[in-house]
Amino acid sequence: DPELVESGGGSVEAGGSLKLSCVLSAFTSMTDCMGWFRQAPGKEREGVANTYIHLGQTTYGDAVKGRFIVSQGEKKNTLYLQMNSLQPEDTATYYCVASPCYGSRWHEPDLFRYWGHGTQVAVSS
Repeated sequence: DPELVESGGGSVEAGGSLKLSCVLSAFTSMTDCMGWFRQAPGKEREGVANTYIHLGQTTYGDAVKGRFIVSQGEKKNTLYLQMNSLQPEDTATYYCVASPCYGSRWHEPDLFRYWGHGTQVAVSS
């Protein structure tokens, strides 16, 4: 199975920025979409962003619109999440995902087949 490896998490103060990276080990017919979820303790997983890899189109969750930006590496197997204006409510474990594309259902975590192990982001007040 394809593997996903995230990096770039850490601790920052409110208002700061972090840039996460995700590398997909191999493209398959089942990895046309890549994206990010996050999960805070005691909460359900939340869709952060979803990208159609071959089209370069990204949809963002309402909570991060205007603050987070997704970009792709040159060979499109790397996905970045630039997180700006971080707030304490952004504190969570961030997961990179890959799957077929599900359109408007991109925010449903149970649909995604491949998951990274997560990278932790902590934002202090």
